[in-house]
Amino acid sequence: MNELKQALRRTLAQPGLSFVMIAMLALGLGATTAMYSIYHEVLERPLPVAEPERLVNFGAPGPKRGFTSCSTAGNCDEIFSYPMFRDLEARQTAFAGIAGHSAFGANLSYRGGAISAQGALVSGGYFSVLGVRPALGRLIGPQDEPRVGESAVAVLDYAYWRDYLGADPGAIGQTLIVNGQALTIVGVAPEGFFGTTWGVHPKVFVPLSLRGLMEPNMPRGEDSRTTYWVYLFARLAPGGSIDQAATAINALYSGILNEVEAALNSDMPPDMLEQFRRRTITLAPGALGQSWMRDISTPLTLLLGVTALVLLIACANIANLLLARGVARSGEMALRASLGASRARLVGQLLLEATVVAALGGLATLPVAALTQRAILALAPDQIATQITVDFSGRAMLFAGTAALATVLLFGLFPALQATRATLGTVIKGQAAQSVGGRGAARFRTTLATVQIALSTVLLVLAGLFAHSLVNIASVDLGMGVDSVVSFSVAPRQNGYTQERTTETFDRIESELAAVPGVTSVTSSSVALLANNFCGIGLNVEGFDAPAGADTSSSCSWVSPGFLRTLSVPLLTGREFTAADGPGAPQVAIVNQAFVRKFGLGDAPLGKHFGMGDAKTAERNIEIVGIAADAKYNTVKGEIPPLFLLPRRQESRIGQLSIYVRGAVEPQALLAAIPRVVASVDPTLPVQELTTMRKTVESSVFLDRLVAILSAAFATLATVLAAIGLYGVLAYNVAQRTREIGIKLALGATPQHVRATVVKQVASMAAIGMTAGLIVSIAVGRGAGSLLYGLSGYDPAALVGAVAALAAVVAAAAYLPARRVAGVAPMEALRYE
Repeated sequence: MNELKQALRRTLAQPGLSFVMIAMLALGLGATTAMYSIYHEVLERPLPVAEPERLVNFGAPGPKRGFTSCSTAGNCDEIFSYPMFRDLEARQTAFAGIAGHSAFGANLSYRGGAISAQGALVSGGYFSVLGVRPALGRLIGPQDEPRVGESAVAVLDYAYWRDYLGADPGAIGQTLIVNGQALTIVGVAPEGFFGTTWGVHPKVFVPLSLRGLMEPNMPRGEDSRTTYWVYLFARLAPGGSIDQAATAINALYSGILNEVEAALNSDMPPDMLEQFRRRTITLAPGALGQSWMRDISTPLTLLLGVTALVLLIACANIANLLLARGVARSGEMALRASLGASRARLVGQLLLEATVVAALGGLATLPVAALTQRAILALAPDQIATQITVDFSGRAMLFAGTAALATVLLFGLFPALQATRATLGTVIKGQAAQSVGGRGAARFRTTLATVQIALSTVLLVLAGLFAHSLVNIASVDLGMGVDSVVSFSVAPRQNGYTQERTTETFDRIESELAAVPGVTSVTSSSVALLANNFCGIGLNVEGFDAPAGADTSSSCSWVSPGFLRTLSVPLLTGREFTAADGPGAPQVAIVNQAFVRKFGLGDAPLGKHFGMGDAKTAERNIEIVGIAADAKYNTVKGEIPPLFLLPRRQESRIGQLSIYVRGAVEPQALLAAIPRVVASVDPTLPVQELTTMRKTVESSVFLDRLVAILSAAFATLATVLAAIGLYGVLAYNVAQRTREIGIKLALGATPQHVRATVVKQVASMAAIGMTAGLIVSIAVGRGAGSLLYGLSGYDPAALVGAVAALAAVVAAAAYLPARRVAGVAPMEALRYE
């Protein structure tokens, strides 16, 4: 305790030095802790269930024929048909249980209050396989799905029950309207359980067997083995391993494929059918649940590595400051050693002083990390930002504490050892005429500063690469005009409306919006543009002779009249849809240039026909009446796919539409008017995803923006810290060599010659550091190539820009020490102690 008091007094005795070290540690460690917290929550935090390490996720890569419906739970290699799921569930012996689930959009109404939310369709074994217990009532079980369409029950999410139902225990047994269907509330899920799909927070859980009622506009797939939409996971049996389970489940799966499903796909080309027969189930660890968000592991890992480099630079500065302080106290340490103090005790005292600084820096880390995390989440779309809490988990706190302690041990030990090396006799001689610290300490300081330059070079090159990539994305020709356009979606079928009433609601909303002052045009689309949504189907196109196994699919969407005009997509030839293109009228389509190229329609595509379905047998009953210019469809960065548009009024199964409103007024005025207009048409219909198209574009490339902005911010911080470290090294060296410099000047050396020694030292450090940094940055850039758009990992502009920026910073850091050298007075220097 006495030594701790001394360490605290020493820290307070040098407030300026202590503040600088605490601030640098807080900045470096705060950025790293914030990124680690996000990294852990997205990629490492297990589901809050019993023994999550025993869970496994199912996949089934290979050819699939029929309808597929993928969601945020994973890609299309991971979905199964409902009959296949039930076969595996009933006949397997390798698992304690298998469960299925699928997300769906839900309109929820309870006692007059309606909201739009997300829901989860779950099998009877879902909660039991997870080992989850209810907070209130009971959870969905096998008794809730005796037959498809029966057992109209619901389990509420805890937060929904608390926030919208007032945590009323009497809610059990009450009626909740979900997508127009009256369901009985039977229980509440435990607090903190958000389902098994990261990025999806369902407000209600409904039996999987009610899918036809919850999603009436989707193809019924309960009896179809060629309709894929269920995601599966399982819990390993006690004592079982994942390899044993894979062997057992694939023996069962192979039998079903070959004995039952192969016959349903006999029209496949022989090679594709053989691949279908050889399909196997893959098992992957399921502790984290299932989510497409795992695909962002590379950029998150990269950003975590970037912040770790910033922390290293900060720690190098702290080590230099500790070394300078230790050398200054060499006399004190030598005197204490001569009075009987052991070197171990002296080193321990210096490490304890460094520990006090680290502890204070660790405390200062928390607000810095919280601010950094808020800034990061502000750049992310709501879908992701709402899934991450700013409150740091125990693991993130442990990470911060461990990193602070490692800073003390790794970067405080050498300065402590260096400060306790000197003997009393050496110090007395040093006080008479020589500098104290030795060549080892000088080399250490120089090495640290050189490493800082190298690390800053790496970060600046990465920042340049991602900035250039973002510029490339910003210059992408979308093929449409998104400014002054506001979009939103409505789903009347989720209110249980008939198709006739749904169509009437769509028409009224479009008509009412068109009458709003300042609105110039209104249209709609069954597929939300640039929102990573997709509709695709195989075609039989007139004049296109498809070889066996050829890809005859095209993207599609059902749209309202004025679609091209509202979105400023050029119509190259033909006509747009009109109100006459409705039920009973001849079926027509508008196709894009990519469609014309893919199907070889040549210079006269107008008037040709195609049909949806089998490439050989589908009836060609749709006439091409217009050719539109190519425009982006589901993503900003993706290739423009072949696309055909059909009149919305000619499709009777549309239950949800994305509506686009172009105005001659500010978008904020439209954003405020749209909910009022929709409420005047139908007050029970929630407005979903209300935003501007410009924000939709930004959300589509949010990851690129996030990486570019953060890498630039962290590279700037690292460069400033490196400049501080370089300045400190040079200033300290000049101070230590003041007597030597004075002697040189007294013997006739010119100030310019003395200044050149500092410049030479700086140039040497910069050359070595930048060269090493460029070599490392080229390797890192190639590894990050998948994150770059329109660039390889090697970009001369980024390399040159990083070197130029860092050279300017290095020159600025060296200016004052070099100027001070030239201004040393010889007589004053000779008296310098």
